[in-house]
Amino acid sequence: MKQILVTGGAGFIGSHLTPQLLAAGWKVTVLDDLSSGNRAYVPMEADFIEQDVRDPGALAQVFASNDFEAVVHFAAQTMVPVSLAKPVYDCELNVVATVELLEQCRVHGVRKVVFASSAAVYGDNQNLPLRETEQTAPMSFYGLSKHTVERYLELYRQLHGLEYAALRFANVYGERQGDGGEGGVVSIFTRLLRQGCSLQLFGDGKQTRDFVYAGDVAAAVAASLASQVPSGTYNVSTGKQTSLLELIETMSRISGAKPQVVLDQPRAGDILHSALDSSRLQQYSGWRPQMPLEEGLRRTYGAVG
Repeated sequence: MKQILVTGGAGFIGSHLTPQLLAAGWKVTVLDDLSSGNRAYVPMEADFIEQDVRDPGALAQVFASNDFEAVVHFAAQTMVPVSLAKPVYDCELNVVATVELLEQCRVHGVRKVVFASSAAVYGDNQNLPLRETEQTAPMSFYGLSKHTVERYLELYRQLHGLEYAALRFANVYGERQGDGGEGGVVSIFTRLLRQGCSLQLFGDGKQTRDFVYAGDVAAAVAASLASQVPSGTYNVSTGKQTSLLELIETMSRISGAKPQVVLDQPRAGDILHSALDSSRLQQYSGWRPQMPLEEGLRRTYGAVG
């Protein structure tokens, strides 16, 4: 049975991915320090190791005790504001710890790494929907850290033959999402709607995002593990723009609530408009986003108690 390591696998997207990997016949090991993940999100059929990915000695022991064919790397600092306030912390977790992980992959003969990158690497490029060939121009240290790891991955491929897929996620949403990360606005709005609270928008609400369902993202990760998907960067997205005001309108319809919307000043580092073209991954893997936005939002809202 093929073995795979999923770092940060007790988190939001990991909770959608691990069942898919198990169903596909992988022997899954989840490594997570539970700082933002939840042990209950890890299926009983998967092995679980509670550990900080920044501990190189312990990480080496995990690799020495297993025979991983592939690694999915989710463990990360995912907040743009945190990266701006704490750039050293962001770099330590998102860059340095990832290079330590790549070294273990090299030493222990891992075939392929799938890395959770981000639309943030593009910056505020308005040539939408963005293809992978567009120039990268991160506006935050978070986006810069993701782009830096992409460059490390390519050099590890050139120097050591380590295959990789750097998946540039659009704004991921779905059940079990926390308030953090780029797609966290859906989780935040869901919770506030449940509580009957007002909704705060940074800016005029006309900024747009490409919201992609977590189950579709997990399927993209699983598809990218296939050998026929060549090393490189791939967008994971729907290619469709939805404004935050449109998002609120849809969520209000689902919830039956009519919340007050409070406008605030735009935040530094935030991108105004974003949508990605995922045709490259579709071409190589056959993956397609399946979940309509309203149905995905309905599932997300229904999963919140």
